[in-house]
Amino acid sequence: MTDEELLHAETFRDRISNVTEKGNRNWIYALKPKGKWTNYRKYLAFFYLITFFTLPFIKMNDLPFMMINIIEGKFILFSKIFWPQDFFIFAIAMITFIVFIVLFTVVFGRLFCGWVCPQTIFMEFIFRPIEWMIEGTPNQQRKLNDGAWTGEKIFKKTFKHFLFLVFSFAIAHTFLAYILGIDEVIAIIREPVDDHIGLLTGLIIFTLLFYGVYAFVRDIVCTTICPYGRLQSVMFDKDTMQIAYDYKRGEPRGKFKKGVERTEGDCIGCNKCVQVCPTGIDIRDGIQMECVGCTACIDACNEVMESVHLEKGLIRYASENEISTGKKFHFNTRMKAYTILLSVLLVVMVIMIASRKTVDAHITRVKGQTYQEMPNHQISNLYDAKIINKTREKIPITLRLEGLEGVVKLIGSKDIILKEESIGEFTFFLEIPESLIQHHSTKIKIGVYRGGEKLQTIQSKFLGPYQ
Repeated sequence: MTDEELLHAETFRDRISNVTEKGNRNWIYALKPKGKWTNYRKYLAFFYLITFFTLPFIKMNDLPFMMINIIEGKFILFSKIFWPQDFFIFAIAMITFIVFIVLFTVVFGRLFCGWVCPQTIFMEFIFRPIEWMIEGTPNQQRKLNDGAWTGEKIFKKTFKHFLFLVFSFAIAHTFLAYILGIDEVIAIIREPVDDHIGLLTGLIIFTLLFYGVYAFVRDIVCTTICPYGRLQSVMFDKDTMQIAYDYKRGEPRGKFKKGVERTEGDCIGCNKCVQVCPTGIDIRDGIQMECVGCTACIDACNEVMESVHLEKGLIRYASENEISTGKKFHFNTRMKAYTILLSVLLVVMVIMIASRKTVDAHITRVKGQTYQEMPNHQISNLYDAKIINKTREKIPITLRLEGLEGVVKLIGSKDIILKEESIGEFTFFLEIPESLIQHHSTKIKIGVYRGGEKLQTIQSKFLGPYQ
């Protein structure tokens, strides 16, 4: 190992890869990768991008397939409407998602970052290809950036940043469609700008935010800003599958000499794995926080190994135990525990979604009101009813006393008709014969019916005279 390599080995962990020794920004000029793993990621990214940009247009039963309207507290998933009252389902879903990410990190390392993270997908399969197309290879990009402002440079930079802004604008509009729905977005676009100044301002801010991230911040999101990227290393253990350099096979490094029997390790020191890395790390230094698991170094190394007729897989998916001991992947106790927990949470989620009510009623006695003695020996109590209709159709509702003789008398209306996607508030008197009241406070059940179908049973209390 040369003196330069020894110095690097001692100091590379003193700072992250995109920061120089003097604390300045180390701009990453990533070489365009190619190979089997890159192709797999391209197919997944293609599917991901098509899904992302088309999902707001998909409808079922005249409802968006997915809409997350945080402003109105209205959420639609799989064309089912969820309201704030269903928030507990989202809480379980969020916990399930976190456990899922933790399990994947424990088993497969930072697989999420390299394969499905929106930051990686947009950067590596939209914005960086635009950069390669307009400005050329990393060396050409570096030369262009360091050179004088000629007509060619002004044209290329202007064209590149124009396209960056266009795609950032498209991404911002797509996210808005997930929040408001595509119909609302199209209606807003057609209406005068003066009617939606606030919304337009928000769109411009988010467009500039996306543009700033993909034009300037870039890899700093993965290495510094993202909390998952900062925490993922504490989830690793020696059985975690990750992109790893086989140091037992690769060391000591030595340049390749054609026709000469090789006495060193298989690593020929070409640095191709560093040149393709989007965060600028050297995977041969070991597992690092900045590694996003994108597999570019695997394809680059395999290409070199194939060209020099050495066995591929010097850099590959492997656990530390597999590299150091040669043992195959082991599904350890921690992984099993996370798997069991994830399975339980998924079952709970399925049950909660399946048993979720489309009509949800809450009935309570009016506070501060006691009973009233009515003619014909009837005792009356006053109740408030709040009934939520989570569907997009009007629903007629009937309230009936269960298990006792009694009459429900609505105040202000004859019938309960729930409007679509609304909360109806109603007040009613419940009258029960005095002879049936045996205690000062009697537990009662009120059935909520849609025609002849019972939707829900509400328990409450009925006050009467002392016996």
